[in-house]
Amino acid sequence: MAIDISEHTSSNSSLDALLLSGTAADGTIARPVSFDGLAGIFHPARQDLRQEHAVLFVSPWGMEELCSRKFQRVLAERLAACGVASLRFDYLGTGDALDPEDASRVADWLSDTRAALNYLRRLSGCSGVVVIAQGLGCPIAAEALAGAASSMAFLAPVVSGRAYLRELAMWSSMIDDGLGLRASQRMPQAGAIAGMAMPAGVADTVKKINLSNLDAAPARRILVLSRPGRVTDGDFATHLTAIGGEVEEAEFSGYDDLVSSPTLSKISENVVSRLVGWVSSQTQASGSAACPADFVINAAQRGQGFFEQPVQFGEGGRLFGVSCTPDDRRAVSSVLLLGAAYDRHAGWGRLSVQIARALAREGVASLRFDAANIADSPPVKGVPDQVLYDAAQNDDVSAALDFLERGSNGPFIAAGRCSGAYLAFNGALVDDRIEAVVAVNPVVFHWRKGRSVDEALHKRPRSFGEYSQRFRQGATFKRLISGDVDVVSAGLNIVKATMKKLSTKTARLFRRGSEEGRAVYRAFDLLKAKGTAVNLLYSDNDDGLEHFRYYFDADGQGLSAYRNVSLTIIPDADHNLSTPEAKRTYMETVKSVALKGKLSSGPQ
Repeated sequence: MAIDISEHTSSNSSLDALLLSGTAADGTIARPVSFDGLAGIFHPARQDLRQEHAVLFVSPWGMEELCSRKFQRVLAERLAACGVASLRFDYLGTGDALDPEDASRVADWLSDTRAALNYLRRLSGCSGVVVIAQGLGCPIAAEALAGAASSMAFLAPVVSGRAYLRELAMWSSMIDDGLGLRASQRMPQAGAIAGMAMPAGVADTVKKINLSNLDAAPARRILVLSRPGRVTDGDFATHLTAIGGEVEEAEFSGYDDLVSSPTLSKISENVVSRLVGWVSSQTQASGSAACPADFVINAAQRGQGFFEQPVQFGEGGRLFGVSCTPDDRRAVSSVLLLGAAYDRHAGWGRLSVQIARALAREGVASLRFDAANIADSPPVKGVPDQVLYDAAQNDDVSAALDFLERGSNGPFIAAGRCSGAYLAFNGALVDDRIEAVVAVNPVVFHWRKGRSVDEALHKRPRSFGEYSQRFRQGATFKRLISGDVDVVSAGLNIVKATMKKLSTKTARLFRRGSEEGRAVYRAFDLLKAKGTAVNLLYSDNDDGLEHFRYYFDADGQGLSAYRNVSLTIIPDADHNLSTPEAKRTYMETVKSVALKGKLSSGPQ
């Protein structure tokens, strides 16, 4: 069923307003929503199987949330097919929600959760609600919604807030180690992880959490999915039984694989099926329900200098994103912010959110979105599950440009990091509407035919420069001495990186003759002919630099033939641009390009 989309008629008229009445009756299409400064995804139920209860997802925090985004979407789709509507949402200061200063209120995730419950009832028409909470969402749900839901599922529950913050600090340290960040480059705040910091006051609230002190079960029927080997999870289930809950306990199989990283995350079919079956057992078929009053479910929300509206576009509304526009003027240009790997469109450390809002304050519009089969956007039939570096993603870029074009005459800029940089570069090759590209740390410019994406993601080597930099760090010596580093594996990797560097120098003699070489130079020649401005940014020791230097020399001298291409090396930066300085360089480059006016330098 086609989605009913009507034009928003407020001051930000280029954005699309979605009406509740336009919801598909077959439960196949989710809808982006906004309320109380928050943003979320509502998945309506299949109406011919409509159940009396709807499901509210109460999310984990940080890296766990980033890795679980697709898991929640898949679970919501399965529930909708069984007649159960659901809502998942971002707390204030997280994901696509406004920041506290934009919403003019302090962050209170308990209040956010209660607001989400009320909004779900309004959207679904269901009076009964089943809660599915995960990680930090478990104590939030237990406190905020005690007695408000008949049934609750606690997945990998946080029981002690203090213990959780200590564990989070260890997890954050492991991530920072993997990125090669020095101590001075890391976020010291309690609760910070993966470039994200909890809003002021939230960590203090988390410290006070202890679900072992509950004196009454927050719901009558409870399911606890315990992490393998976590005694506290099982003890929590036992405690819930002791205080009057009807408790089922099962293992959260595959939990570690789920939260390993957004790129490598694996979803356990057993867990999804278990949750769908359990939710179905907590509800029953509903009789005819009164239709809720119609209203705009994704109204634009105003922050300091910007309007933001969650949107969907593409055939059948298959792609989900957020449009961000200036609040006081017509945009001078529009930027397409493309995600990296399987990160949700808010970006690693919410970088895409920060860039979008900063651009809007300067008069530049933007669209950030999830490509097909990433985070909130469902897959496309006939397209491989592994969508990264697949030509089908160019269709998603084209659909996003179609959306931007409905509200703007351009110019249009494509910007992205890592695989998003690759997509921005290749999107400009196939779509002439892209007048400029900002590509940060692209690993390659052309994906070689037959090369396995999965293997490349699992075995991405560090560059020789990165190994050299890490070897000079005092912390590396300490880890070597303490035995924290696998010396044999590290040695082999260094040898491989050295050999790769040497073989690269030799292979340059033949670079124009290879299939990849011909494709790379053909791409740069085409963008030169079209006059597309290409801005390349690399962290100083990024692995992608070796690919660049292979084709354009160590000093970038090979770019002299391409006056439309610029090169910036970001000093002391990691692949994800974790430091404020690296983020600022990226933001300022995008802003500078977007404010140039006519971006294309014309054919050369």
